[in-house]
Amino acid sequence: MTLDGTRILLIIAGGIAAYKSLDLIRRLRERGAVVRPVMTRAAQEFVTPLAVGALSSGHVYTELFSREDEQDVGHIRLARDCDLVLVAPATADLMAKMAHGMADDLASTVLLASDRPILIAPAMNPKMWAAAATQRNLAVLKNDGVDVVGPLEGEMAESGERGLGRMAEPLDIVAAVENLLSRPKPLAGRKAVVTSGPTHEPIDPVRYIANRSSGKQGHAIAAALARLGADVTLVSGPVSIPDPAGVNTQHVERAEEMRDAVIASLPADIAVMVAAVADWRVVSSSGQKIKKQPGEAPPPLQLAENPDILKTIGHHAQRPQLVVGFAAETQNVEENGRAKLERKGADLIVANDVSPETGIMGGDRNSVRLISKTGVEAWPDLSKDEVAERLALWIATQIGGAKP
Repeated sequence: MTLDGTRILLIIAGGIAAYKSLDLIRRLRERGAVVRPVMTRAAQEFVTPLAVGALSSGHVYTELFSREDEQDVGHIRLARDCDLVLVAPATADLMAKMAHGMADDLASTVLLASDRPILIAPAMNPKMWAAAATQRNLAVLKNDGVDVVGPLEGEMAESGERGLGRMAEPLDIVAAVENLLSRPKPLAGRKAVVTSGPTHEPIDPVRYIANRSSGKQGHAIAAALARLGADVTLVSGPVSIPDPAGVNTQHVERAEEMRDAVIASLPADIAVMVAAVADWRVVSSSGQKIKKQPGEAPPPLQLAENPDILKTIGHHAQRPQLVVGFAAETQNVEENGRAKLERKGADLIVANDVSPETGIMGGDRNSVRLISKTGVEAWPDLSKDEVAERLALWIATQIGGAKP
């Protein structure tokens, strides 16, 4: 693949690997790319804007509050007027800013404001790369849809240490750019609705009935479908994780609100009902906190059954072409999954064992079985992101790709 006319915004962060950015610019331009560089202040300690500008044959952007640059281009236009944002090297500091949504300089502001694909090439000391904080930030970025190339193992130029942390070589980064820009979008033109997280059914202003769900799996599936080109609506119950990138997220609290939001999103081609919806709600929740009375029994709670969202969609007049449900079980996983498949009118049930000892509820890994009318397919233990990627590809295969 050539990169003729491809507009790449190259963000160069501070680190000894910044010297590789000079060769990277040359390699990108050899393939026809137009490279617009942004340098952090720390990057300018390793390579000069003069050298970067000479190789890119253009202006080098360095300051967020530059009167000249803001009048000419502006950081928001800079963030959008490109086909890809490439961060090379991506330091631990800049990755942390990206993961936490900080915007205190030009590079981090552009990254936060961009709606374009983002590829990062990490480069740092091996112990910094292995640090728990860096790995947490990396997981957040991947969940947000950021692509990563490297790092490599080798000797560090600045310390002589060996380990994982060297920035990928310029030609490897160029190959990753080409791969990302040529990635197929088999779900382009398709509309998907995904539910995620728990629902909270109020008892009074401070208490509620809920299920144990972090929303990690549902959010990851929504993001994976979006990366394959689908127009995704995510209906999320109360969670503490960020909205996935490239997805229209609607926040709800109760099961009835979630049902209404899902129905309002129809017609759709794909429905993936991942949310752990509370089965019951209190018939009449109190407007004031229910107080304990000394010597008296707790007040009885009259419960009513919540709407069955998966069954509603599985039998709806505007039923999507493909309906996928989730079954969180603690026993007889396959048997209960098969029964749910028939009862709910779904095409696929993704069943998993959520017994406390599995650590799946709230954790980062999952072990699922795909149950359909044709049989059962057991997947190995995977990260929730990997489950999402594999399920999205399965859906793309079943749905038949983009509409003509």
